[in-house]
Amino acid sequence: MTIIFYDIPSTAPGSAWYCLNYKRIPYRTEWVEYPDIKKHCQERGIGPTFIEPGAPEGGLYTLPAIHDPSTGIYLADSLAIAEYLEKTYPDTPLVFPDNTAALQIGFSRGFHRIVLEALPEFIQPAVLGRLDPASQEFFRRTREEDFGMKLEDVLPQGEKGIERWAKVNADFGTVADWYDRNGGKGPFLLGEKLSWGDMVVAGFTVWLRIIWGEDSAEWKEIETWHNGRWKTLLDALEKYSAIH
Repeated sequence: MTIIFYDIPSTAPGSAWYCLNYKRIPYRTEWVEYPDIKKHCQERGIGPTFIEPGAPEGGLYTLPAIHDPSTGIYLADSLAIAEYLEKTYPDTPLVFPDNTAALQIGFSRGFHRIVLEALPEFIQPAVLGRLDPASQEFFRRTREEDFGMKLEDVLPQGEKGIERWAKVNADFGTVADWYDRNGGKGPFLLGEKLSWGDMVVAGFTVWLRIIWGEDSAEWKEIETWHNGRWKTLLDALEKYSAIH
């Protein structure tokens, strides 16, 4: 049976559902606007993905999520989805090969912790223009509450902008250094073998390309960082990036 994949629509072309495509599991995408995510999840019994301090009352509901008609399950959170698919469809290509699940999860969490230190200041204002009108008001209101200022004022300017952008470069450089320890035998974390950590990094990086645009100054610069590491990774996963 075909899995239903729930995600947020964008006015920008392109996206990447690497895990499902890599596993060759049939699925179709249904789009859910930002203001509708909580209701959508609650109606289907999908719990919040973030309930720690700082989350909205009752927890934060996020996408992506899936519904698998063959088992009846509804599930949110990219990692939880990947682990479910790995267990439920063991005859498909593994995203946690060679018993590396713990290492893959630690790597992906470290990646997000590092790259999200300075980067949100640059991407959040750009995201607004990529959303459908139905999501823009919700996104602006919630993000301005988080930052305590207008989204237009979040983007650092002048010397501060140069300094913070250099920080983004350095943060990605830390991750590039991790990749450089793969023996130099391929573009992936495990060398020539694709795995979950690569999908996390590539999924996040292709999102930056979508948000800014392929011809933007920001993306053109990132393509050159760290000996073209990030462009090479996206090129290697291009065949798994189709939308269904």
